[in-house]
Amino acid sequence: MQPETMKAARIHEQGAPDVLVFEDVPVPSVQAGEVLVRNEAAGVNFAEIERRRAGFYPVPVTELPHVLGVEFAGVVVAVGEGVSGVNTGDRVFGTVGAERSGCYAQYVAVPAEAVHPLPDGVGFAEATALLIQGLTAYFLVRDGARLAKGDSVLVLAAAGGVGSLTVQLARIMGAGKVIGTAGTPEKRQLVLELGADAAVDYTQPEWSAVVRRATDGRGVDGALAGVGGEVLSETLGALAPGARVAVYGTANGELPAIDFPAQVAAGRLTMNQTLGLFSLYYYQAYARDQIGPALDELTDFMRQRRLRPALGQQLPLSAAAEAHRLIEGRRSTGKTVLLPWAD
Repeated sequence: MQPETMKAARIHEQGAPDVLVFEDVPVPSVQAGEVLVRNEAAGVNFAEIERRRAGFYPVPVTELPHVLGVEFAGVVVAVGEGVSGVNTGDRVFGTVGAERSGCYAQYVAVPAEAVHPLPDGVGFAEATALLIQGLTAYFLVRDGARLAKGDSVLVLAAAGGVGSLTVQLARIMGAGKVIGTAGTPEKRQLVLELGADAAVDYTQPEWSAVVRRATDGRGVDGALAGVGGEVLSETLGALAPGARVAVYGTANGELPAIDFPAQVAAGRLTMNQTLGLFSLYYYQAYARDQIGPALDELTDFMRQRRLRPALGQQLPLSAAAEAHRLIEGRRSTGKTVLLPWAD
């Protein structure tokens, strides 16, 4: 028999990390077509920080109080009417739609089609890294950079959740040279340990020249940028002729605005380079049939020990506000995970 209440971290208003309140809330009821999951791990993403602080995000919070959180991994404990193919006791992982109560909670109710089987040998915390960040990295390399075998790739913020997976997937998918950027010596060492050929300090002026030297002066064939502002502008200076840039976020708080006349005057974007905007939301809204096969491939890579999510901070659910502070302050590495039953 399931308890009537559970612990959750939710917001009653939008603002600083302190608006996240750890409190008792009702366990969600299971409707027809849904399953109830005992949540063992909840991934933390920058998108949730944006929703918490009412920042730029395609799906705003429309009802308060609201439990944040998109990624979960756990065990099915109840199955609603009409559900087939999912049973109690199944290990699963998946995502919660932004319109629903999220997964910074001990139990999560979701449509049965939102859960994916979690193979033995893949941990709950590790699995959360594959759902948003892993899929983003996978599709970024495949469709954003349109990686061809032997291409060189520049990964910005390469020690972060998406970046650390992108470095590894670029190598798995046939990149000839992988270059990552990171702001501290410790993070650059992690980038090298993940398989990058070079790690560059993006806090230094004109760091694109270092990238060009690492590619014998040619520049990179693809660049994956989760930032805007001057960092993105400098990225353009690291491109080879015909290179592709995929911009997928604003982790540094600066929108990806490009002053094209200034860039052209500086000799950039004049050699058939392509600048595109990338969003995982496209696959969630229009190409869901691609998500399942991609998750199967990602979990296979993990079982083969070819892909290793860089697990960073694993904190109790009561420390959700601290998790947000770490990510906002750029003091996190790898995947940040909340453990709902650790308190």
